[in-house]
Amino acid sequence: MTISTANFTTRVSRYGAESLREAALLIRAGEPVAVPTETVYGLAADATDPQAVAAIFAAKGRPGFNPLIVHVADRAMAERLVHLPPSAATLADAFWPGPLTLVLPVRADSGLAPAVMAGLPTVAIRLPAHPAMRALIRESGRPLAAPSANRSGSISPTRAEHVLGSLNGRVRLVLDEGPTSEGLESTIVAPEDTHIRLLRPGPVTSAMLEKASGLPVINGLTPGKVEAPGQLASHYAPSKPVRLNAERAEPDEYLIGFGLMPCHANLSVEADLKEAAAHLFALLHQADASTAARIAIAPIPDEGLGIAINDRLRRAAA
Repeated sequence: MTISTANFTTRVSRYGAESLREAALLIRAGEPVAVPTETVYGLAADATDPQAVAAIFAAKGRPGFNPLIVHVADRAMAERLVHLPPSAATLADAFWPGPLTLVLPVRADSGLAPAVMAGLPTVAIRLPAHPAMRALIRESGRPLAAPSANRSGSISPTRAEHVLGSLNGRVRLVLDEGPTSEGLESTIVAPEDTHIRLLRPGPVTSAMLEKASGLPVINGLTPGKVEAPGQLASHYAPSKPVRLNAERAEPDEYLIGFGLMPCHANLSVEADLKEAAAHLFALLHQADASTAARIAIAPIPDEGLGIAINDRLRRAAA
């Protein structure tokens, strides 16, 4: 998909009643708006308008084979768009609103723009917890397709200034509601009758999914097949080379630490994985803006939330 991109004057506006009304007007006019969620800032547009969805792909430079997540205001809106089998309903009961995306069969009468699904018979759908995103969905009266609000493949935005640095001139409005709380994109799963396929790790861990559903969680990735966002080998990447599992910095490196250690910036001095996830992308932006030629990252335990952090770091270093 190749679409010409207009250049706009981009404004950052603090989230509130007036900026929400303006954002909803832009959504209804078919334009994308950058808006915070609890995970990262998203580039939201009307998921039922083909031209609005095309504007997302154009602003991001996103490949057309990469599907989008559709955000809804409530369970009823979700059920108008997808078939919700019992296993999916159980997960929705446990984790919605929140950072869990379900990949489900799309209804024939959903009205979603075909580009949202990227040719798949399924759609990724989420009920977010952040009040700004949910208010924008309600105010605009539309389900909103919303990938991360950054150039495709680059570091995800967890603050309004990250959006501005990546999409300045490509979107008219950024709603600013401060740093996001989770700091990582949502967990993506495809629930089935006997198991749950994990398509992207995130804040909702495999252990949490298994406890809530009573079903085993398996690796759902199929080599060479993109079923959901965040599956490209190179993704979330800064402009500089990234070295993982670094115990110390080389002379030309900016070292992002974890736990008590000498470093330029630390994900969590207390070695807390939730704190590390919340800081990850902000520190990658900080390291990328530094004078160092390369970025080094300390080892992160590959367990619990650390699995999602390491997934992002491996793709950033690819």
